[in-house]
Amino acid sequence: MSVSAASHSGAAPYAPPTVGDAPLPPPTPSSQDFATILEKIDPSTISYASADLEDPLPTISQAHTRQVLDQAAQILRSGQVVGMPTETVYGLASNALDSAAAQRIFRAKNRPQDNPLIVHVSSLKMLRSMLKDNEIPEVYNDLIKTYWPGPLTLLFPRSSLIPNDITCGQATVAVRFPSHPITRALITACNLPLAAPSANSSGKPSPTLASHVMDDLAGKIPMVIDGGQCSFGIESTVVDGLRVPPAILRPGGVTYEQIRLVKGMESVQVYKKHFTDIAMEQAPTTPGMKYRHYSPEAEVVLVEYIRPSTSKQEQENGGATTAQYSVIKNEIKRMREEGKSRFGILRTSFNNSCASTASTSGPLNGISSNSIYCTSDPSVIEFPLGQGSKPEDVARELFRGLRYLDSQKVDCIFVEGISEEDEGLAVMNRIRKAASRTIA
Repeated sequence: MSVSAASHSGAAPYAPPTVGDAPLPPPTPSSQDFATILEKIDPSTISYASADLEDPLPTISQAHTRQVLDQAAQILRSGQVVGMPTETVYGLASNALDSAAAQRIFRAKNRPQDNPLIVHVSSLKMLRSMLKDNEIPEVYNDLIKTYWPGPLTLLFPRSSLIPNDITCGQATVAVRFPSHPITRALITACNLPLAAPSANSSGKPSPTLASHVMDDLAGKIPMVIDGGQCSFGIESTVVDGLRVPPAILRPGGVTYEQIRLVKGMESVQVYKKHFTDIAMEQAPTTPGMKYRHYSPEAEVVLVEYIRPSTSKQEQENGGATTAQYSVIKNEIKRMREEGKSRFGILRTSFNNSCASTASTSGPLNGISSNSIYCTSDPSVIEFPLGQGSKPEDVARELFRGLRYLDSQKVDCIFVEGISEEDEGLAVMNRIRKAASRTIA
């Protein structure tokens, strides 16, 4: 359980502990069963005074934060794994230079052995130390200056320091410099790069809350750090700048529109939109290319985006809401005839008449009850992802919505699609991977 600690004054830049001042020892169970530790950290207790990325050190203003980071770092240095928050989704971290530690990730998640892991660094100095010839390819200079730290992963030539288990035998390694203060400070505390896929059971919706990690992995891993809800809510954008032309292999928090404005990236292409590569899909260089992902237990049905009518009357009646919602209602009627009885809808477009009438009696599975739309039909639960015209809001709530509706034991989850502009490209990428069926 989390233990609070009073803030202390005179905070100094953080440095990894030496042997003499090491924190509590990590758990050393005789089997793979753990009494998983859950510790909460306030991200605001970690700060960075400088924007320099060469070798930055965090300043920590609370003793409890320092203690939790040191304990987690020692668990990681011992070859075990830790669930940690990032700005994208929660990650399951291990020492990226340790083959046995990487295998603990695969076992805890039940992850396919040919699905590569992304490596996270806390400095450009650390990045160079693990690259072939210790050099950052020039093609990435402007991308790094513009979007690191942040939700952007880049492919680099791999050195012999990186085990095959991390790259699944590929000649490249995917690396990210995260912006979340807890992630950055934990990597610094370990003084090691950390491999970290999403901290969920493989194939399930990615976790955006510590409670999601505990739902999937409690008893399978030693520790989870709770840093609150992830701000982006979907995984990082993956760019391969070693290809000609450069390619976005997975859309994410940094958009196609943003990347193509960066020098050297004007001709960037999006995988599955501008080109396909069957060989790369069978032997992927990055996660998210080969396997179905993000799927809850319930069936997921995507109702494709319907562009709002220019008709003034239809706009006043909700536009896309009316069209997509009508499709969903008709499909629910049809599925009821087949014996299905309980349904969820992830709303991305709605009018003022859809205001919540739910009570405010307390949270439901981490979700405030006044966030859930009541309907005249008690067998239908509507969860608002946000306006489809604000894809960044939809991205933040998507996985949380899928997990919530799944916890309500619905037979089917309908998702209203959104336009694939800006962050909408990443949102629709994730929904399509989760959906077993699409209605166009």
